[in-house]
Amino acid sequence: MKNLWIFDKKELGLKKSLSILFLVMVFSGIFGFIYETIFYRIDLGYFVKRGSTFGPWIPIYAFGGVLITIGTYQFKKNPIIVFLLNCMITGILEYITGYVLFKYFGVRLWDYNTEIWNWGNINGFICARSILFFGISGLFLIYGIIPIIKRIVLKCQENAILVASGILELVFIIDMLVYWIQCHK
Repeated sequence: MKNLWIFDKKELGLKKSLSILFLVMVFSGIFGFIYETIFYRIDLGYFVKRGSTFGPWIPIYAFGGVLITIGTYQFKKNPIIVFLLNCMITGILEYITGYVLFKYFGVRLWDYNTEIWNWGNINGFICARSILFFGISGLFLIYGIIPIIKRIVLKCQENAILVASGILELVFIIDMLVYWIQCHK
């Protein structure tokens, strides 16, 4: 099978490319959980469990990591373009997700109106601080994390890494489904 167009290595087939995306998704969700735990410790003065799932990950960061990878990896030779696209992609994702959750489900998972450093705030769904942080985090993902993940994936047997990354992805998806089901009983 042909490579996914996202990655440029000839030795990456479909299975290894999917494995990389699965691992990017899980890493990004965990990264978001750690970031928000630290940020809200500073903002509130005490620890709170962030996220809407039971595990140590936040779905919007997971999906954001995949969107950043799909949308910017092909431009990795130009960090400025990558940064600007990261900001645009994550800003749009965060605004649409926040708006849809609030408007159609009555759920407000974040509100920048009530947080510190919320300059550039638009309806509490996005603010400049968050978009800039996501832009910088996307650089870390593209130039730091993905190369490490690719090296690991290239060293592993194709089916083994697909199963391992698929299991992590499955646990993540089950966690989201269980939470959603419990919230909508």
